[in-house]
Formats: sequence, structure tokens, C-alpha cells
Amino acid sequence: MAEDPAGPARELAPGLWAWSRRHPEWHPGDFGAEVVAFMAETPETTLLIDPLLDGEDDPVWELIAGGTGPIRILVTLPYHTRSSEAIRDRFGSGREVSIHGHPATAKRLESQRGFEPFSPGDELPAGVTAYRVGKPRRHETPLHLPSHGAVVFGDAVVGAPMGPRMWALEPIDDRVRRFYAERFAPTLEPLLELDFDRLLMTHGPSLVEGGRDGLREAIESPPWYRSPED
Repeated sequence: MAEDPAGPARELAPGLWAWSRRHPEWHPGDFGAEVVAFMAETPETTLLIDPLLDGEDDPVWELIAGGTGPIRILVTLPYHTRSSEAIRDRFGSGREVSIHGHPATAKRLESQRGFEPFSPGDELPAGVTAYRVGKPRRHETPLHLPSHGAVVFGDAVVGAPMGPRMWALEPIDDRVRRFYAERFAPTLEPLLELDFDRLLMTHGPSLVEGGRDGLREAIESPPWYRSPED
């Protein structure tokens, strides 16, 4: 079942929320202008994944404030820092807040206060694990959330109109198709061995059930490209 949240945060499953906001760095009309962020609550901590909020009056502030324990912000790739620092600055005086991401994420932060770089394979708060993808290796690190049976992608896999697909950033031709089939898709296959049923994507609808099959479909399908003019 696909979920494409808009407006206030929607609870996709117990303790798992999603909301979408227009990204200020995208041109209107481009696929990806509307991005999705996630919050996952465990008994010990509040996880925020690629969070984006729209100003001081965004209703998600209240949702975050009601979360449990320390706030751990997980960034799937450096360009997805989004509202991480605003959240750190707003809640940091009363709760422990940390930002976790690829080392290159530091270049996207005005202040590295609370930033903790990680490498693929590291175990993160709440048992989350980051994974490497790409050949050559990308800075993006999909995340496995065992607490909520989910795998989260930033840009590598998106919710395209026909279902989850590997996202190509250039028009598809034989060269691009061959690259994804022979070099990129094989780096995603180890994720199929993880224990998950939810496939969460920050672009397009997520799958709150059937996520493993959705990821397999993405791996076995040609990549998808959306022209900026579409």
C-alpha cells in the first residue's frame, strides 16, 4: 500500500509518521520538489529522518516536542540536512539532540555542534544501521530501522508513478541503462536480506507494506528518469 502524505504528519504505523513539504532549493514542477520526511519513535528515543519543516508555525514542531527521549536526526545523504540545524537549535537546550550523517554532511552544516559522522555498517541510535550503495560508492546511505521494520532511501530509490524505481538523474539511454543494471542495482541487492516490510522514500509515495517486494521490483526494473519539463 502506497502512502503519499501531505499537510500535517500522518501516522503510517504505530510510532511512525511521515509528512511532505516543498523543498526550497527545487524549482516548481521538478520531480522531487515535494519531499517527504519521517519520524520514528521508540521507547528510548525519537528518530527524525531527513526532516524538513516549513517555518516556525509548522505543526510538526508539536509532534517532535511530544516525542520520547533524545532526538536523533539521521541524514540519508549530505544534501538532505534540510531542517536538521533548526531542530537542533530549537530543542537542544532542553533535550539531547544529535545529527548523524556521512562525513560529507559536515560541509552542509553551519555549525557542527551535535554532529556525529558515521560510516556504512555503523550501528546508530535505536539499532539503526547505515548501508553503502553505488559503484563508485555514493555518499547516500540507506537506513535500516529494525524498530519499525523499514528501509529508508534518500535519492537512490524513489516512488515513481509505476512504483519504486532507481532514480536516474539523466535521460535514459543504453549507457545509463547498462550502468544501473550492471553496476548500481547489484549494490542494492544486499538490502533484500534485511528484515523489513516498509520501504520509505523521501521522494514519491512510500510502501507501508510489501516493501521488500517493492525494492526487488526497483532493482529488477530499468531506472526511471523524470525530465524537469514534465
